[in-house]
Amino acid sequence: MKEYRTCTCNEIDLKDVGKKVRIAGFVQTIRDFGGLVFLDIRDMYGITQVVTSGKEDDVDFASHIPLESCVSVYGEVKKRDEETINPKLKTGLVEIRIEEITILSKRSKNLPFEINADQEIREDLRLQYRFLDLRNDRLKNNLLLRAKMLQFLRNQMIEQDFLEVQTPILTSSSPEGARDYLVPSRLHPGKFYALPQAPQQFKQLLMVSGIDKYFQIAPCFRDEDARADRAPR
Repeated sequence: MKEYRTCTCNEIDLKDVGKKVRIAGFVQTIRDFGGLVFLDIRDMYGITQVVTSGKEDDVDFASHIPLESCVSVYGEVKKRDEETINPKLKTGLVEIRIEEITILSKRSKNLPFEINADQEIREDLRLQYRFLDLRNDRLKNNLLLRAKMLQFLRNQMIEQDFLEVQTPILTSSSPEGARDYLVPSRLHPGKFYALPQAPQQFKQLLMVSGIDKYFQIAPCFRDEDARADRAPR
């Protein structure tokens, strides 16, 4: 990992001034002031500002990196000038003076939509370019919130001596309130597995076996048809 980064984009602060670090992430913005170029580098943890030297070649190279390209930056951590401090960022008191910048993955064409913009984007376009869609802070924060909620629930159940059990995903059909999703069997041509609409039968097996304090955050696959108030889940 140190080949690409020694820290994430939210870790450096005043205690790191004078240290040589390497970060990696996406180029979010580029600000060209003629003799200097400032870039904001973003990963899933935060944003760090980096700045070129005054050399013409460095300025020209950095100013022509396509936005959302993935880069690795090596340089020395410096305290920002008072007028450039950004209190909105965790790393807003410092910046990295670039000694080496490497393009790990260059954006090959124009983006189908702008990242981190408050604009309505067609759902089919978002899904087609899901890898770009998930770079949006709102979607990333949704994933982080979901992960924290699931971790909280797990911790609460485990503290009360509940046992987490992962029940099978491929099973026989067990009609519930919706239709099954079916998966063809490779070993038994013409036969099908069903994706569980609920883990109810497995839960009952566990209870009968004496595992009375069981929990599972279970995926349930229900084909709810084209009802106005339902969707496949």
